[in-house]
Amino acid sequence: MYASRTQLTAAGPEISRFIAGYWRVNQWQLSDQALLNFINQTLELGISTVDHAMVYRSEAPFGRALALQPALRDQLQIITKFGIRPKGFGELGARQINHYDSSSTAIVESVDASLRDLQTDYIDVLLIHRPDYLMNAHEVVAAFESLKNSGKVRYFGVSNFNNDQFTWLQAVLQKSLGIELVTNQIEFSPLHLDPLDDGTFEHCQLLGYQPMLWSCLAGGRLINENTERQRNIITALRTVAEEWQQEHIETIVYAWCMALPCAPAPLLGTQNLERVKIALSAEDISLNREQWYRIWEASAGHPVP
Repeated sequence: MYASRTQLTAAGPEISRFIAGYWRVNQWQLSDQALLNFINQTLELGISTVDHAMVYRSEAPFGRALALQPALRDQLQIITKFGIRPKGFGELGARQINHYDSSSTAIVESVDASLRDLQTDYIDVLLIHRPDYLMNAHEVVAAFESLKNSGKVRYFGVSNFNNDQFTWLQAVLQKSLGIELVTNQIEFSPLHLDPLDDGTFEHCQLLGYQPMLWSCLAGGRLINENTERQRNIITALRTVAEEWQQEHIETIVYAWCMALPCAPAPLLGTQNLERVKIALSAEDISLNREQWYRIWEASAGHPVP
């Protein structure tokens, strides 16, 4: 069982098809050595791409673990995000009101802090965490140009952007710097179908980039039968799992998400290696259309028109 490789755009970068998400790392309460062990164990499963953000407070513990075995850096693709400025984050946080900041100065400051905490001299993929309503594209261009030329960041992308926001920023970056956004990290699961209907996945195919998916398991709600909709989805997942002789419905969830033509890369948020392996099993499953639409129908609450 080994994660495959994929390329986000024709120009790169290459990443593992599954991404290790570290947004809960502080809840794991692992020592630096134990976290290093986990990094090595996921690497042995082919998961070389890791996801961070300043607001996760994940970068410093990851950096301390990586410092115990610096040679691992060359085997990893590190993604991190900037832009959210909440209270309680010192100089990089808000004083009174949580806000977004995509100014040139804020971007560079955030990257420098991430590099320091991660104990590395470059970031593979830098994402704008959320759209900033006060974003000035020319300030983003200035920051990205500086970060690219200095070697601090290799590729750029966004997270939680709609299609118009992505297209607009992409156009400015291509015109000014000749660079493209390589991904959009978005929420998608059988409980969150919006990207199927708002053109997000068609946009990925149109512009030739692969999205990353967060919360494929809907924060654990896909294993809790609290509502009729959840019960219907879980029943459909179990039916498909039985057809594939799979014990765990999580495998089917990931297979369902990965069946999209835009070839998304799911984030995993667990420290449990068995759950990681359950997710990886999805790469061996190719749902037929009736199986895929059975799950969609259970979520939508009606058959296709």
